[in-house]
Amino acid sequence: MVYNTKIKVGISHGDINGIGYEVIIKTLMDPHILEMCTPIVYGSPKVAAYHRKVLNIETMSFNHVRNAQEASPNKANIINCIDENIRVELGKSTEPAGESSFLALEKAAGDLQKGWIDVLITAPINKHNIQSEQFKFPGHTDYLTRFFNADDSVMLMIGEDLKVGVVTGHIPLSDVSRLLSKKKILSKLRIIQRTLLQDFAVTNPRIAVLGLNPHAGDTGLIGKEEQEIIIPAIDQARNEGITALGPYPADGFFGSGDYSRFDAILAMYHDQGLIPFKLISFDRGVNFTAGLSVIRTSPAHGTAYDIAGEDKASPDSFRQALYLAIEVYKNRQIYREVSRDPLKKFDINPNQVDESIDIEAEDENL
Repeated sequence: MVYNTKIKVGISHGDINGIGYEVIIKTLMDPHILEMCTPIVYGSPKVAAYHRKVLNIETMSFNHVRNAQEASPNKANIINCIDENIRVELGKSTEPAGESSFLALEKAAGDLQKGWIDVLITAPINKHNIQSEQFKFPGHTDYLTRFFNADDSVMLMIGEDLKVGVVTGHIPLSDVSRLLSKKKILSKLRIIQRTLLQDFAVTNPRIAVLGLNPHAGDTGLIGKEEQEIIIPAIDQARNEGITALGPYPADGFFGSGDYSRFDAILAMYHDQGLIPFKLISFDRGVNFTAGLSVIRTSPAHGTAYDIAGEDKASPDSFRQALYLAIEVYKNRQIYREVSRDPLKKFDINPNQVDESIDIEAEDENL
């Protein structure tokens, strides 16, 4: 008997009125993808056909299967998860589109939990129309954290030159200071440390921690959060063997390019980390959920209603999300093997801390 050893990549189709199907189809048109993995789209054959017709794509088609176990290893597979009579309204946010986003995500997450697929890539959803009694979350990350019973997780944005995580995610800016705590920062640092080791094969990880206030509080003159919350969390992390450095002023840190000297960066809030990240890695950036027992990635962009159906969407970010999911899956396998053999364990020396970086802005009036 011949066994299929290729990684089964589950893909939830996201919002049917956005660019999700476009970037999925364009990615799976590459024949090299089928050499790397077995893709399984959770969505709708009818909706996929509609998008192919709109985009005038005749060179690829999906293999319709009832479940992931029937997936052909040499084809792009699709499982119907929604009402076949659903209507596609390109560029519009509709209730049926939100419902179909959730149904596909729920089915894919369930199969991931059962081990029927190995990794999950989520196409973009609309965070408003997906809201329901079953989905009361600000996005994929929080839903999957609850679904897989994780104590905590980190939205970790992955680019070619940097990895950026956030302490607080999709919350109002006015709530950030109130919700920051030593415990929360420490939890995020522990997750990032572990994911760098097991998911990205980084030895001796170095993590930069950003301050909350301008000039990282300027020794308490422009806010107390650094002195009272962030620095104590960094100190505790270092006591635990985590090489965490900072807090650094965000403007000088990114402006100087010193972010490239770290394996990961922990920002205090969403825009503090994601604005510079998207300026640097928008086209090829990937959203990775660190801290889960499973592997989930997503392109760094949204539904892009404004260009839906116009054949303008780049598949680069989605393609990178697929590549990253496969890479992390393989790294975890290697990490588990190494961990079983004490003679092969990574040489981790948390005491090798470089304190020479000083990124404080020269002009304190900036």
